Parts: sequence; structure tokens; C-alpha cells
Amino acid sequence: MAKSKTGEEKVLSFIKSNKIKFVDFKFMDFPGQWQHFTVPAMQLTPKSFKEGFGFDGSSIRGWKAINDSDMILIPDVNTMFLDRFIEAPTISLICDVHEPATHEKYSRCPRNIAQKAEAYLKSTGIADTVYFGPEAEFFIFDNVQFDTTPNSSFYFVDSEEGRWNTGKDENPNLGYKPRYKEGYFPVPPTDSLQDLRNEMVLNLMDTGIEIEAQHHEVASGGQSEIDLKYESLLKAADQLLMFKYIVKNTAKKNNKSVTFMPKPIQSDNGSGMHVHVSLWKKNKPLFAGTGYAGLSEMGLYFIGGILKHAPSLLAFTNPTTNSFKRLVPGFEAPVKLAYSQSNRSAAVRIPLYSADPKAKRAEFRCPDPTANPYLAFSAIMMAGLDGVMNRIDPGEPLDKNIYDMEPEELANVPSTPGSLSDALKALADDHEYLLKGDVFTEDVINTWINYKIENEIKPMSLQPHPYEFALYYDI
Repeated sequence: MAKSKTGEEKVLSFIKSNKIKFVDFKFMDFPGQWQHFTVPAMQLTPKSFKEGFGFDGSSIRGWKAINDSDMILIPDVNTMFLDRFIEAPTISLICDVHEPATHEKYSRCPRNIAQKAEAYLKSTGIADTVYFGPEAEFFIFDNVQFDTTPNSSFYFVDSEEGRWNTGKDENPNLGYKPRYKEGYFPVPPTDSLQDLRNEMVLNLMDTGIEIEAQHHEVASGGQSEIDLKYESLLKAADQLLMFKYIVKNTAKKNNKSVTFMPKPIQSDNGSGMHVHVSLWKKNKPLFAGTGYAGLSEMGLYFIGGILKHAPSLLAFTNPTTNSFKRLVPGFEAPVKLAYSQSNRSAAVRIPLYSADPKAKRAEFRCPDPTANPYLAFSAIMMAGLDGVMNRIDPGEPLDKNIYDMEPEELANVPSTPGSLSDALKALADDHEYLLKGDVFTEDVINTWINYKIENEIKPMSLQPHPYEFALYYDI
């Protein structure tokens, strides 16, 4: 019997048989954006998968000081995909970041945190796998302009299908533009992006990502969604980054621009990232039971943990100042920390599409796609596990439409933080659950908080807003 090839051998064999010219190494910075560098394919040898490739960690946001900047990337052989957006034949490999002196994984590397989260889950004996199914919404624009100078600030986004363009002279204007808040599921020609989304789906499937569906979303102006099949924590995070990379580059090849910014358009729906999560053990689902909405006791406690820790969780799942322009009443994004079956106005929803126990899951609806998925998924799992370990009761479900309830009815229902500052304060006060198993560290928590304050909150607070001129210029 022939000896099966190792992962390293499969990568090197693929390079040879497909005449690959370059290898692109992709890795995650601290805030949540892929970085990369490229080497000629001949530079990748069996030793590379142990010794790695050096780079300057001081140039990566939130990482090393310049006097301690050397770092190493070690590629993960299980993440190879053919990168069709680079002209020369190229494969991409997702990498882990290591310290050069000890070869230990770098504590601030988000992918390392996700790996520690999976290991911690197994160590508890509660479950051995956590599955995540993210639904990352996005806008497809035809034109994007923005600038900020000492004496000016503006942004301008445009879409051929934007409802605001019904009166524009387009030689000719054919009038098929989704109404505000009525962009969910119209057929072409009103849905003008069907072919582009299909192209995105085909490109995603070519890399091995399994797609469940694609469709137009609620907002006018090109809002869309492509649903990925659930995967284990690390793989789901890897695939979400591949997804964003492929979707953006497919759009650019078609002379369009994609943004995952939660609220790029005023007064219409923003882009969320509903996260479906479930625990499994020995290939058996643990959230199915005889309780509310067909949930097990464990499933309800898991939801209890998410609801209890939601204010601090949002520092990772909704990590931008723009995130909190989406989390306002009336736009489907939930701001009340309650749970319910089939109720999209609750922070946690239990979908009822299927009676199959394997489909039983919790859907956390607050997150948005600016989240660093390694950190966000790990934090969600840790909050849920804390609920299971401490038998946190989620309270009574809220099966009413929260947006239609009277203020006195909602008085005792807690709300999401109103700003990124509030979420970071909640994280500073409530993060012990994240430190278990050394999944997150005090250094990671403090660095995250300080980075967000210094690089996002403070600069935003110092910048005059264009709307302030409308409010105050003539006073």
C-alpha cells in the first residue's frame, strides 16, 4: 500500500504539478484585516513549514515595538487555495505568527487565540467542537469618495440601483431601483446584482468554501448577502476572511467596490453579521432538547452566558465607532438583550427552520462584519461556555416584536451599549470569562482597549462632523 502524502508534500506536489510561480502568505493583524507578502514558489521547501519566514512585526497594527520587531510566519498546510486574483499562477496559505527566539505562537496573533479557544473547549469536557455559521452582509457600490483634511470632511457613495437615483439622467434611467427598506428578495431587473453575486459564489466554491445561498438584502443601494455553511471555529474564521477577500476582489474585477462597513448609508438598513453557533460532542449536537424552542438545558445556559456578557462581547463583535450607528431601534439590528424563537428583533434568536436536532443552534444577531472573526468567535464561545459552567438562566423569552412594545414593557430588558466607548468600558469591567484557559490574556484585552481608544475613538472625537455645520454653523 502506497504511503499517503503529508500536508507539506501535498502543497509542494500541487505547486509542481500546476506550475505555480508564487506563494502568497496571508495572516491576520490585530484589528482584523488580512496582511500578506509573497515569495517565489521555489523558496517554499519542506523546512519552510517548520522554520517559517521572517517579517517586521513593528509595522503591523497593535503588535511589536521597533526594537523588538522580528517575527516569523509559519504556513498552515491545511489552508492552501489557488489565488485567482493574482495574474501569475499563485497559491495562498494562511499563516500562524511565531516568536523567533522560542518559536512559540505569538500571544497577540488572533489566529492563535482561536486555536487556544478550540483547545480550551475540549479541555472542559463539555463539548469537543463549536460550530459557527456567519452571515456577513455587505454593500456593492459603483463609486466611493471620501476625504478628511484640516478644513474639510466628506464622504460620497453611490450605486446604480440606489433609490436616490430614480431622478438621475442615466441615458436612459430605467427606473428599476429597490425602494428603501424593500430590497429583500426582489427578482431582476430590480435586483441588478444577481450575476455578480453568482460570480462571487463560483469563485468562493472554487476555493472549497461551501455556499448555502445568495440574495439581495433589505437596503437599497446594493446591499447583499452570501451565506456560508457552518464550520468549526478556526475554519469558520479562516473562511470568513477568504470570503471577504474573494468578494471584494470579484467586485473590483467588475469595476465595483464592496464594503463590509456596518452603516455606510443613512436611514436604511445596515450590514450585520448574524452568527449561528452550536456545541457538539462526539459528532452529536448538544443544543437540541425538550426546552423552549426545542433547546436543551445546555443550549439555554449558553444563551444565558451570551446575554450576560453581551455588553463586553460587543467590544469584539461590533468593534468600530460605525458599528453603533447600525445598533439603533427600527432597522432590524437588535438593541435589546433578549432571546426568542424566530424573532429577529431579539439579540439571540433560535431558528425554527428545521426539526433536525443537528440544525438546533443559537443565532447571535448583534455582531457585524467589521469584527475580527478569530477574536469575535472565540469571545462568543467563551461567553456561552461561562453560561453553561455557571448555569446562567437567560430568563423568560421575549416573543413579541420588540419595536412595537411600549417603553414601560421594555424598562426591565437590558440594552446593548450605545457606543464603542461604552462597549470597551464593559470589556474592561467584565473579561474574567475570556481569561479562562489562557485563551485571551490581560495583555490582549488591554492592548485591544487601548488601540481602539487611541486610534479610533479619540481621533473621531477630535474631528468636526459635516452634520455639525448644519446644526451649529449659524448659531
